[in-house]
Amino acid sequence: MNVPRLVVAAIGSGAGKTTTTCALAGAFRARGLRVQTFKCGPDYLDPSYLARASGAACHNLDGWMMGEQAVRATFARASAGADLALIEGMMGLYDGYAPSSDVGSTAEIARWLGAPVALCVDASGLVRTIRPIAHGFVTYDPSVRVAALVANRVGGKIHLELLRGAAPEVPIAGGWPTRADLAFPERHLGLHVADRMSDDALAAWAGLAGEWLDLDALLAIARSAPPLGPTEPNERSFHDPAAGPARCRIGLAFDEAFHFYYEDNLRRLESLGAELVRFSPIRDRVLPPVDGLYFGGGYPELAAATLAANHPMREAVRAFPGPIYAECGGLMYLTRGIRTLDGALHAMVGRLPGEAIMADRLQALGYAEVETRAPSLLGPAGARFRGHQFRYSELRLSDSVERVYSVGRAYGEPLLEGYQCGNLLASYVHAHFASNPAIAAALVDACRRYASRMHSSS
Repeated sequence: MNVPRLVVAAIGSGAGKTTTTCALAGAFRARGLRVQTFKCGPDYLDPSYLARASGAACHNLDGWMMGEQAVRATFARASAGADLALIEGMMGLYDGYAPSSDVGSTAEIARWLGAPVALCVDASGLVRTIRPIAHGFVTYDPSVRVAALVANRVGGKIHLELLRGAAPEVPIAGGWPTRADLAFPERHLGLHVADRMSDDALAAWAGLAGEWLDLDALLAIARSAPPLGPTEPNERSFHDPAAGPARCRIGLAFDEAFHFYYEDNLRRLESLGAELVRFSPIRDRVLPPVDGLYFGGGYPELAAATLAANHPMREAVRAFPGPIYAECGGLMYLTRGIRTLDGALHAMVGRLPGEAIMADRLQALGYAEVETRAPSLLGPAGARFRGHQFRYSELRLSDSVERVYSVGRAYGEPLLEGYQCGNLLASYVHAHFASNPAIAAALVDACRRYASRMHSSS
């Protein structure tokens, strides 16, 4: 395949990657191009902006969690038929899993996909220094092609021309002035997930792209990407979801409180024959007719009072007899209650005997490698997979609850986690099914077996 593609990277966080990628998506979409967006790394928040800007679901690409084969296959599937693929990087171009290598970095993704890089640079207070910055990034690793610079926080058009006059080794394809009025809102977990209030800002940035960025030059760079070699069949789990009837129905919690899901995970479940049925723990009073439940992460603490007030839904989840799989925010919802920063305890489902307690500082951040210590919804003991944690809460849970995960972390000792109560499995780890497709198959099989028992008994 030969889809035009461009990685929007930076020399560090806060240099304008999200703004630039969203602006490009909106601007090229306005030209009539079909734009497919991707986000490097485990982030859930930026993809919500990219999806809003492009009009299509954004897919995460993470080298450490997924591996090269799955990254390439996911990119090929999602970008098929697109006129342009935009890939937003994470942190700095070479930042990833460890300081000693570029494993899990944006550079690794760019190399695997043969994608040229537009590098965002905070140019406030810079003129001639832009030249050695460009030289360093262009020459550091010739296998990663840095093809253009985007100068962020310029003082105006004159400043932008002065930067161009410094003659860096690659062209400056535009820049951005500081526009505090168009900044995306932030909260204690970083950016808000994009919502309708973000649409005006996204539209404004897309409009400014025509004035401040050389769109034709950036599109030409994207089109200069070499043909992407054939991808091997990723895993046996991927087949046409329309090939046969659904094997089971899985209820997917999806609303303001629960919306952190890897798009790739959802597509895997569907390809295995699961029909995903969305429901809202905030607004719905009853569960849909399903054979299993999947609660992703999100912000249940922000909706704690509303979730607590929905007694019918809490009781429905408490009484649900089928398999339940939950991650992070979903784990919090399944406890007896969430204690918010003001000290108030908001009653939740009560399937796990304990409380989720919010803190004003980060409690865990980073990649996690899991090995199961006992059979679970994700398969037999010894199943290994990779994921990520990012949380501001801690769990106070009864010691009687079985811990079936041994979680290895990049820093710190392994810990016992993965809380199992009967056919319920919950954890703070956001698993990426590409790291072990068998766990997705096991989850679908558990829901299918439950559906078969219910049908046979009726």
